[in-house]
Amino acid sequence: MTSERRWSIVCLLSLGMIIAYVDRSNLSVALAAKDFIREFQLTDKDRGLMNSAFFWSYALLQIPSGFLVDRYGVKYPYAIAFSFWSLVSAASAMISSVGQLIGLRVLLGIGEALVTPASLRWIRFNIGEQQRGLAVGLYMAGTKIGPAVGAPIAGWLIIDYGWRNMFVILGLGCLFWLIPWLTLVKNDDRQLEAVQASQSRAAPLPFLRLFSTRLIWGIIIGTFCYNYFVYFCMTWLPAYFAESRGLSLAKSSVFTGFSFGGMATVATLAGFAADRMISRGADPVRTRKAFTIAGFLVASTELIGAFTKSNEMAQVFAIISLSGLGLATANYWALTQTLMPGAAIGRIAGVQNCASNTAGIVAPILTGWLKDATGSYSAPLYAVGFFLILGVAAYAVLVKTKYVPR
Repeated sequence: MTSERRWSIVCLLSLGMIIAYVDRSNLSVALAAKDFIREFQLTDKDRGLMNSAFFWSYALLQIPSGFLVDRYGVKYPYAIAFSFWSLVSAASAMISSVGQLIGLRVLLGIGEALVTPASLRWIRFNIGEQQRGLAVGLYMAGTKIGPAVGAPIAGWLIIDYGWRNMFVILGLGCLFWLIPWLTLVKNDDRQLEAVQASQSRAAPLPFLRLFSTRLIWGIIIGTFCYNYFVYFCMTWLPAYFAESRGLSLAKSSVFTGFSFGGMATVATLAGFAADRMISRGADPVRTRKAFTIAGFLVASTELIGAFTKSNEMAQVFAIISLSGLGLATANYWALTQTLMPGAAIGRIAGVQNCASNTAGIVAPILTGWLKDATGSYSAPLYAVGFFLILGVAAYAVLVKTKYVPR
């Protein structure tokens, strides 16, 4: 495979993730629209529940999805899953009750469950260590560009065409992605895995043995903490700026998108910077770990903006904190690929992404409950700070080379 084709597929994987995040985050914009809230008579707890429903099935199916792509490869399972979730997203336009929307969000989670294990498996067997940070950075940038472009586009479509048409346009329009995917990607990752396995002297590691190591639990805890902040921002940030800071739906959607755009930019640059340091002789584990911890620490500055009286300062620190977390984005995923055995990388990615999206269940529900119980966003923001510091501790104490399973 030529270098140009390889990097074109990396960009295609990033675009696939952008589409996935557009389809999963468009509801959070609808939930900030007064006519949507009024039509379904939603409480804060209802909004938290609806934001969380996607992650019930998505998180639950991460490990089974990893087994699926490890067994059958990446190309065709991904294409089938992509088609399914796009049609489900479009079908959200036909709902007439909260229960129907929750059901469709669960189905959307089933469809999208394959995207991360499949993408990271492809990267693991097609991109070398010294370029993997950039590849993962470009791919994971899609997780930030998705909300960055999805929030303002969904807000514009709702304002001009209504929320039902928004779901149809975004759901069906994304199906064109399948054309380059089926054209460019080869169904050969299992053959590449076999070649790498034949060149390794290490005996295969039983998958369940991973859970007896401190390393995997450090990765699980750190991943949950990283994504608690991300999913708080994805599901509640538009409502926070609209309700607590007085921004209009259009402005709050654009600002949310701008914040995630900064995170995508930093994620790509940080992955590239770590790659350059590693290619010049720096230790891969120490380098990627340092970037990861730095990202958590910069993200914790969100608390400064949250409790300032100035709307401008709140917006500035929201951008700084989300963008700063981008230091960790590519590197904490690439760090897992460096430390863990390749033969089970789909399942390992599934474990890590299960932890990631368990945060997607907890963050919107806990935020809605804390806001409903206290009447403000102060308690939810304290929870964000707690999890960011816990993430620092997990990577500093548990994610070490000496805990790599042998």
